Amino acid sequence: MAKMFKKVLIANRGEIAVRIIRACRELGIVPVTVYSEADRKALHVRLAEEAYFIGESVPSQSYLNIEKIIEVAKKGKVEALHPGYGFLAENPGLVARCEEEGIVFIGPPSEPMEIMGNKTTSRTRMTKAGVPVIPGTLEPLKDEKDLKEKAEKVGFPILLKATAGGGGKGLRLVRKRNDLLSCFRLAQSEAQESFADPSIYIEKYLDEPHHIEIQILADNFGNFVYLGERECSIQRRYQKVLEETPSPFIDQEIREEMGRIAVKAAAAVNYRNAGTVEFVVDKKKKFYFLEMNTRLQVEHPITEMVTGIDLAKSQIEIAAGFPLSISQEDIKPKGFSLECRIYAEDPDNDFMPSPGKIIHLRTPAGGLGVRDDNGVYEGYEVPLEYDPLLSKLVTWGSTRAEAIHRMLRALSEYQVYGIKTTIPFFRRILLHPKFFAGDYNTHFIANLEKEKDGGEPEEEVVALIAAGIKTFAERKSGPAPVPKRKESKWKFQGRLQNFSDRL
Repeated sequence: MAKMFKKVLIANRGEIAVRIIRACRELGIVPVTVYSEADRKALHVRLAEEAYFIGESVPSQSYLNIEKIIEVAKKGKVEALHPGYGFLAENPGLVARCEEEGIVFIGPPSEPMEIMGNKTTSRTRMTKAGVPVIPGTLEPLKDEKDLKEKAEKVGFPILLKATAGGGGKGLRLVRKRNDLLSCFRLAQSEAQESFADPSIYIEKYLDEPHHIEIQILADNFGNFVYLGERECSIQRRYQKVLEETPSPFIDQEIREEMGRIAVKAAAAVNYRNAGTVEFVVDKKKKFYFLEMNTRLQVEHPITEMVTGIDLAKSQIEIAAGFPLSISQEDIKPKGFSLECRIYAEDPDNDFMPSPGKIIHLRTPAGGLGVRDDNGVYEGYEVPLEYDPLLSKLVTWGSTRAEAIHRMLRALSEYQVYGIKTTIPFFRRILLHPKFFAGDYNTHFIANLEKEKDGGEPEEEVVALIAAGIKTFAERKSGPAPVPKRKESKWKFQGRLQNFSDRL
């Protein structure tokens, strides 16, 4: 008989660790976490019931060290372990060690994780299951001779991709035959450095593609459901930065077909727990299996906003042995939701990391339909050693336009001083007419950056300049200005900052 856990170890950091800590508390579970030298004062450490030091700031000495994680799990006498995302979240070795030690892993078993974690193995399995896959190779390339032969057979342009890859690492777009060898060697080198595996395979590159993913849940009793799609085409260097649901590109018929195929793909590997099946959709709306993420996604909150289903809690409940409490007929997404990933990066300096101390922080976690999943606080020192994600700002609206306007309002209230962030960059995206019309694909940001390089001023800046000229002209030709009353310096500073942020 299923029984809820009493203690759970969260083997992660940052905003996702905070997110899972809160889910645990709502379920009456004692949250236990870990931290590195750089994270001694991190928010997840402050919020957890118990926190254990696991090593130096370098990930390999802390968050990527399986044996240290297992040691803490045993020392803390936890019943289960939640990996979050990133680090060891999709490492079958951690799952296997949990299984050996009798610790419940809050995620899929090691076998489906291993199958789906290898790009060529998963492509082969999906092909056998009747799931459409992107044309390309089903086995890693043997050598440079094999590369040339297979590339000619698939036809340019092609993508060279790491078999153990993810996050845009070990990936190269090859448009011309002359660039093939150099791109292959670079992809191999990056794959070896990032995943300790230089294996590369080929995928046909699709023009004007959309990246759309389907969220699924599967319990231990053979029940599967899909919870709609997420449009993830706003990407920078193959990294998602803004997501929305539902997709403005596909219709209900395609949405339902993709959902059925996603469940078919998960069932083909006996998947359990939460997972995401990712697809590439071409301009004719034909879709192909891309990969499966065997974990909770960064962008999971937008699905929660439109379905009302807590995915983090669902993960824990499934792992504890409870059957799904919902059927496919129960899932009726309502409204529209967007997520902006707020990074400590400088968008005016090629998005270079911007570590440092947050000297002032005001989040817009107020008002209907606004959610801010963050892992920082005022006075926190953002470390250089880890992913610079500070927060996931999420909005919901009864219409897509309402969700966008609500996001713009929330971004205008979001204040982070002391470091650079991507907040101004998101304003540019949201104010762009093509985004507002839902007319975009994975090339959107590249085209946006070309507009900026070409010296095209933003719509908002144009409006501000026009307003300034108009005001100046009126002051020169109109009546004498009314003497100003003395105004609060705090109010003046706030207005000045708001104006500078808009520029």
